[in-house]
Amino acid sequence: MTGVQEAGIGEGSMAKDVHVEKTVEIPEGVEVNIDGFKVTVTGPKGTLTREFPAVKGVFIRKEDNQVIVESFFADARKRAMVGTLAAHIRNMIIGVTKGYRYKLKIIYSHFPISVKIEGDKFIITNFLGEKAPRIAKILPGVKVSVKGSDVIVEGIDIEAVGQTAANIELATKITGFDRRKFMDGIYIYEKGVAEA
Repeated sequence: MTGVQEAGIGEGSMAKDVHVEKTVEIPEGVEVNIDGFKVTVTGPKGTLTREFPAVKGVFIRKEDNQVIVESFFADARKRAMVGTLAAHIRNMIIGVTKGYRYKLKIIYSHFPISVKIEGDKFIITNFLGEKAPRIAKILPGVKVSVKGSDVIVEGIDIEAVGQTAANIELATKITGFDRRKFMDGIYIYEKGVAEA
């Protein structure tokens, strides 16, 4: 076997990158603690902690005002993992500094929909004239408010905010109707970063 084949570049094998690295800047006023694959980010809007699945050969470390995610002799899976972990950590930093906001629109043409929030439940009544209310779960750490025909979902955890917005949208999902004529429901129309 030649030296090229030993390095994993021979016929029938995928080439490996010697060193894959992604860096995430830590802005002023944000503190990041790393314990193995457990990352805690604290900023002006709160604290987020995530335990990522441990992947052999992938490392997360903090150096000065940067978080570095890296892997040596990385195959396709490790390369993807480096990018994914860096993106998650970047989202956590944005969350604790600015927060996330999703906006949904209540649309009806047949029966007026009314909504209310009770604890961790978003309750939709009179949807399609139904007697029983439809209920969507609000995840912990997420704030939901209703302003006119807009439903605003805010929080520091992008996944919790996105899932709560999806829960509300899915609660009014209907099948068997022509979508071009029958638009009744609650729909996500804007996703983004909330103002600082």
